[in-house]
Amino acid sequence: MRTVVPTINLRRILCIFPAYAPAFGTFSHAFRLVGAKAFMPPQGLLLIANYLPPSWPVRFIDENMQRAERCDFEWADAVFVTGMHIQEAEIHDVCRRAKACGKVTVLGGPSVSAAPEKYTDYDYLHVGELGEATDALLAQIDAMIDAPPRQIRCTGAKRLALTDFPYPAYNLVQLDKYLLGTLQFSSGCPYLCEFCDIPNLYGRQPRMKTPQQLIGELDFILSQKNRPASLYFVDDNFIGNRKATRDMLPHLVAWQKKHGYPVSFACEATLNIAKQPDILAMMREARFDAVFIGIETPELEALKAMRKQHNASLPMFEAIQTLNSYGLEVVSGIILGLDSDTPETEAHLTDFVNRSQIPMLTMNLLQALPKTALWDRLARDGRLLENGARESNVDFLRPYDEVVATWRRCIEYAYDPERLYARFTHQIESTYANRLATPGGARLTRSNLKRGLTLMANLLVRVGLLADYRRPFWRMAWQAIKRGQIEALFGVGFIGYHLIEFSREALRGQQNASFYSARARATIDVSA
Repeated sequence: MRTVVPTINLRRILCIFPAYAPAFGTFSHAFRLVGAKAFMPPQGLLLIANYLPPSWPVRFIDENMQRAERCDFEWADAVFVTGMHIQEAEIHDVCRRAKACGKVTVLGGPSVSAAPEKYTDYDYLHVGELGEATDALLAQIDAMIDAPPRQIRCTGAKRLALTDFPYPAYNLVQLDKYLLGTLQFSSGCPYLCEFCDIPNLYGRQPRMKTPQQLIGELDFILSQKNRPASLYFVDDNFIGNRKATRDMLPHLVAWQKKHGYPVSFACEATLNIAKQPDILAMMREARFDAVFIGIETPELEALKAMRKQHNASLPMFEAIQTLNSYGLEVVSGIILGLDSDTPETEAHLTDFVNRSQIPMLTMNLLQALPKTALWDRLARDGRLLENGARESNVDFLRPYDEVVATWRRCIEYAYDPERLYARFTHQIESTYANRLATPGGARLTRSNLKRGLTLMANLLVRVGLLADYRRPFWRMAWQAIKRGQIEALFGVGFIGYHLIEFSREALRGQQNASFYSARARATIDVSA
């Protein structure tokens, strides 16, 4: 749906998504292999773009692909921006450029909703989700396009029901230029993990779209001239409401069968999804290939300390094997620098790497985010730091240099090419072989063929011929080829390349030890 706010003036809206820094989980090095320009389209900003009054012209620019130019700002009446904490510097930079052109600036999204005090430079702040705050903002801009004399915060207790959400404005972006497409079924998470801001931002009671609404959104994606081959559910927890997920998945399976399985899916969930065999079976039938699990640490006492007991509610390695048996590759989030860390934590983590056989582990130092129980506890204890030279804003209980050194040794161990490709070989044998065999005709689009050929050529040259780790790559590749898993081999190829190259940059000090770290990064050209 569009906004119900009546408008009488025409306003040209420029939506800008700021650039964000490279990270283990955003596959920045993989872009060059497949011809992609950015990781995922910004779902929230595209929602806003389609919620605006239909008479208002809208332009969209993702600065992860191209930088907004002066002519873009000059066209607009108002500039809408969104972003996460990691994009703070770029968010301010967009504001500066917009104001230099005399434009009204509006900021919404997760970072400003959690910490509005950081953004005193914007004319309007949209705090919270789509709903009353949005309608109040649009009414203000319709009434007055000059910058207000003082900053206005638009807030509202009433959020728009997900069942009333418009489709994101996928028609404004080149979907095939993203590594992954995005899809949302639910918002919110019932758990209260100490480090997570989701419950405070989006609530503990998950809110859902209808299955019919989700299928309509998939049809909209399929109708675009070009589309990505994989879609990521951006839900905070895919099984936050298990009954709703069970009710939705048969619709997803039917849609895939009807259209010849044109895409694969991935999502984020808690480890206790392994207790839901009926859900896992339907996910396999719907062609889910991967699930991100915030395992955080293999140390059970540490999980309890961070209020993540649900990860300890079943044997961890058994749960991972269960997910693999349904063809789901596990991607794991890992945190170092916890109060519970000891000198033995490093050994426990390397043992976890070996036993879990998970190829991709996003290892980050602990970072305290606003609107989390962790932030509140550390603030009370005087352990929040503002130091741009540090990798984290947390005053660790262990010596800072030891924590960073542990992180460095862990990523060096995990992403040693021999070990990494050995874990991928395990996935070929124990996970990919369990995936549903589906017809490939619907995936043979022009953009997918172009991307596949580009990837194949780059893998052969950059990894198969030139890389110093080409031998372990070919050993892994031969196992995939023998089993006819060519599509999986391509996926392994670009993921492995990114993980190895990114970890090497991190070990040289060119990348940060936390996705949210404010430490200045060296500028790295990942397009070469």
